[in-house]
Amino acid sequence: MTRHAIVVGAGIAGLTSAVSLARTGWDVTVLERAAEAGEVGAGFAMSRNAVAAFRGLGFDDDDVAALGYATWAGGTWDLHGRPILALPDTSEMRASVALVGVHRRRLHAALRRRAADLGVEVVTGTPVEALDPGDPEGRPAVVAGREADLVVGADGMRSAVRSVLFPAVRPVHSGYASWRAVVPGAYGDVALRQYWGPHAEFGVLRVAADETYWYGYVAMPERTRLRDELAAARARFDGWAEPVRDVLAATPPDVVLRHDVHHLPRGVPRYASGRVVLAGDAAHGTLPTMGQGAATALEDGLCVGLLVGSPVAAGGRLAPALVGYDAARRPRCRALARASVASGRFGAHLGGGWRQTVRNGLMRLTPAAAIERGSRAAMGWTPPEPAAPVP
Repeated sequence: MTRHAIVVGAGIAGLTSAVSLARTGWDVTVLERAAEAGEVGAGFAMSRNAVAAFRGLGFDDDDVAALGYATWAGGTWDLHGRPILALPDTSEMRASVALVGVHRRRLHAALRRRAADLGVEVVTGTPVEALDPGDPEGRPAVVAGREADLVVGADGMRSAVRSVLFPAVRPVHSGYASWRAVVPGAYGDVALRQYWGPHAEFGVLRVAADETYWYGYVAMPERTRLRDELAAARARFDGWAEPVRDVLAATPPDVVLRHDVHHLPRGVPRYASGRVVLAGDAAHGTLPTMGQGAATALEDGLCVGLLVGSPVAAGGRLAPALVGYDAARRPRCRALARASVASGRFGAHLGGGWRQTVRNGLMRLTPAAAIERGSRAAMGWTPPEPAAPVP
């Protein structure tokens, strides 16, 4: 019997979930509230775990290479360009902190093509205003007037699905905003460089041989209005290191984005309720200070298929599959969320003066082995085997 899943949200988490479920034989419909399904965003550093999740969807080496620019994390510098934690340029370290600089639209397009090839239907202009989560041992779920054996809530930080299941869990403004842009030309170092200053961080990353992504993460009140985003970014980072000023000088005004940064400080109590699972920011929206938002969205989406879709398609019961998904995903994502908060306090959220001097001095004493251990904990994730069906 063919099972039907409805995925709410056609972003990275939603399309990954759709592809993963379709690969196990499920019939999948994606509901997207926007009039057109697309990715609004700039770039991101695709870490090893994100690449592993992407490959788990059936993509190969050529597909990974087509996403962007193979590079690695070079370390952290202060706002004047002095190294705080410059990672040793060895083959072992490069492998540990390997990255692919990716334009989010390229990743989204690859997922959309794969979903179409697998017969996934994407329905745009369909907001979710009503949801009955159903019973995993009984009645089906109903979302937007459609019945489903499974619903995946992958509708982002302001998830309508999460608001029905856990109405008390709401996004909290972090006190920060982020400018982002992808500009033509090669700027900065070959490796990802991050610059820390008081209540601010700036990153420069190649996403193609002739294309560079930058972000500027700064303390800013929620709903701040600016007449000229690029001028404001240039003024905020005036006096910072030369690579920062260079990429800002080369940025066309019409490519600059800015958004308030929100997160879910305590997450949700569980990632499954009724016949519904949550994935991506809907489940665990974190601060961007660990750079794991897109990576965990890919991990979640793949695991929806491996841990829920696969065992149920093989004749297993849905309820234990949902419990298994929650047990696999929630502890890891909560740990990454806590690490993101800690990283922010020690990094971009740190105030000025002596705090910067003490922090920078301590980080310069950090041994390379400690960096490798931390990298393995966050980025050494590999996909689980498909779950066995529970009759």
